[in-house]
Amino acid sequence: MAVSFNKPPKNKLTIHVKNYVGNTVLNLDSSYRNELGQAFTITNFKYYISNICLKQADGKKYQSEDYFLVDEFENDSKKLILNNVPEGNYTSIEFTIGVDSLHNCSGLQNGALDPTNGMFWAWNTGYIFLKLEGISLQSKLPGHIFEYHIGGFKKPSNCIRKINIEFKNNSLVIEKKSSSLIIKADAMQVLKQPTNIDFVTLPSVTDFRYATLIADNYADMFSFLEIKNEK
Repeated sequence: MAVSFNKPPKNKLTIHVKNYVGNTVLNLDSSYRNELGQAFTITNFKYYISNICLKQADGKKYQSEDYFLVDEFENDSKKLILNNVPEGNYTSIEFTIGVDSLHNCSGLQNGALDPTNGMFWAWNTGYIFLKLEGISLQSKLPGHIFEYHIGGFKKPSNCIRKINIEFKNNSLVIEKKSSSLIIKADAMQVLKQPTNIDFVTLPSVTDFRYATLIADNYADMFSFLEIKNEK
């Protein structure tokens, strides 16, 4: 008697991440102003996205185990490709900014988690979840730089933040085709709400001190832009 096996789904979803500063697409040559009116430019912006979970209205979920490093300098890194997504109508997405405790303590890794990507602390085992670097004349550091290297997965300095984005009145349809989800990442949110960052008094955060303050800010960094269901 022939045995029938269900073939794994071959549907592909591409998540396009677009970096902004407020309502403007991020441009590394442009000048911006924070909530305190301080002018600044951005020279580096990169962060980890992991534990992506697509949710349907009936409670069904698709969970990805992939890790992605989004780097403003690498356009391809802004395309997060999920293969073998089950068919369905998805209404929201959930993911993590950062790297979970297991992978923080798993030693040498490759791909997005390769230490050569410049997102691993040499002085302390663990990954940097987000980097935002730039220049502001308000900063008293050499070269007027500011730098926020945020990481840490242990209490009381746990900087992992879970993001949930509803697709509003839209539905992401996965059905034997390639579909696209476009989300916004607002670098300005790293610098504001609930704490407005002052480049004079806090131009640098590169260890556990004040790290959760920045993490609470970037918890609001992402929002929904658009869905493109292929016809």
